[in-house]
Amino acid sequence: MRNVLPDGVEKYAESPLFSEETVPEKLTSEHDLKAGVWGKLCVIDGSLEYHLPGEAHRSQLLKAGEHAVIEPQQVHFVKPVRNVQFRVEFYR
Repeated sequence: MRNVLPDGVEKYAESPLFSEETVPEKLTSEHDLKAGVWGKLCVIDGSLEYHLPGEAHRSQLLKAGEHAVIEPQQVHFVKPVRNVQFRVEFYR
């Protein structure tokens, strides 16, 4: 799992602020980003599990102030842990 975006990418959008009550079902089930699009999963408050499913399933617990980088076309999903506020920033 990476936590650094590649050189040369620029932010072009971000999601609304989500909580454990407002997180869309799409984010809690397996999905990916389009080719050429990077994501930065930013936890503002609380905790969030970030999962990379597959044969070598990996997960990371992100706490307030932490982030994870989502690579293009990388299948992933999130799981809120109690009270959480987070957003996703998009880069290309």
